[in-house]
Amino acid sequence: QVQLVESGGGLVQAGGSLRLSCAASGIINSINVMGWYRQAPGKERELVAAMSIGGRTNYAASVKGRFTISRDNAKNTVYLQMNSLKPEDTAVYYCNAEVSTWIAGDMIVWGEGTLVTVSS
Repeated sequence: QVQLVESGGGLVQAGGSLRLSCAASGIINSINVMGWYRQAPGKERELVAAMSIGGRTNYAASVKGRFTISRDNAKNTVYLQMNSLKPEDTAVYYCNAEVSTWIAGDMIVWGEGTLVTVSS
């Protein structure tokens, strides 16, 4: 069983910053990709940023230059530094990981989500 636990969401004013963290636990061989998605009310879930185990990154156009993803492979943890936040960044942010396990093989795992609210 692999679990992702997110932290760091909250309420912030426009222009402010937040840092999200997501730690994976369980019997893990490796994590190929870790990333963040978000879902705003009435909208579909969308990719925010992702990072491969080798350090390659992918960002949504709407967050480029404002958000930075990073990860600590030794701790199976991924971070999302969010700067210059806008009201349109308000959403539930979900951690996502492509995990290789010794017992169950490869799987996609989701966290339960953390709410980010940006006030204008």
